[in-house]
Amino acid sequence: MQSVKNKLSRRTLLKGMAVLPVVSFAGIQTAQAELVSVDDPTAKALGYVEASVVDGKNCANCGLYVDAGGTAGACAIFPGKQVLAAAYCNSWVPKA
Repeated sequence: MQSVKNKLSRRTLLKGMAVLPVVSFAGIQTAQAELVSVDDPTAKALGYVEASVVDGKNCANCGLYVDAGGTAGACAIFPGKQVLAAAYCNSWVPKA
């Protein structure tokens, strides 16, 4: 006879299955995020430029940047969008 703890209930199984599409969709959203435009109001306010290194500073070596394994990645300043690794803005902070 099986222990009650080892049984997988239908409810538990269905809850687990309901989460899978949400997790998959979140991954797709991140992978297809659009690039920040230099015309974006926030980008303009922060002096965002797409290909510049100011005193050795760029998005790739900024503490707010999350590398996505390519030429662009996520930035805490621009949620839901990506910035170029070679770009720069006035919000640059050193990586910890």
